[in-house]
Amino acid sequence: MAALRSCVQLYRPIGFHATLSFLQELAGPYQRDESALLRALDALSASRHAWHAEMHQYAEARRRAKRGGQRSPRPGERDPSNFPGSWHGAPRAAALHALRHWRHERLPALLAASDRTATDINACVEAAITAGGVLSASQRQMLADGLAELQRRINAVLRQDDPAAYYRARNLVKVARLVEDATR
Repeated sequence: MAALRSCVQLYRPIGFHATLSFLQELAGPYQRDESALLRALDALSASRHAWHAEMHQYAEARRRAKRGGQRSPRPGERDPSNFPGSWHGAPRAAALHALRHWRHERLPALLAASDRTATDINACVEAAITAGGVLSASQRQMLADGLAELQRRINAVLRQDDPAAYYRARNLVKVARLVEDATR
């Protein structure tokens, strides 16, 4: 059990606690069942291997792009080597699981009454969970607008040296990315 937690500390594609909870959903009660523990380890390992394969594909695509003169990734292009933001192998199910986890454990602290962007992101979280991963066109636009605003805030906060605001915006971006994965 401790070894699994150590593995999850190193590879936690949807967050440490959400990853452990998702592994339990996939494999069963691994805390007291050895076969469930082995299934959980296999699921974690398979996701990590798929992430590594995606990183290798991305690296090869970047090498080709650089040879073609494109020195920087395109705006909005997700770099899987930064850190896995989704569960490889079951991204939608894991993202929905992580959103439910965030909704109960961490999202309330991120919601400021006067923050329209956080309120909009929360509305998208609720819609994605309620509809099982489906958003309307207007909700998708709200999510895209919220992500753009959060990226603007992160860039502004980095110039102002405000760690609390930076981490709050970064965590809201994580939540918004989970909504994207849940609704693909």
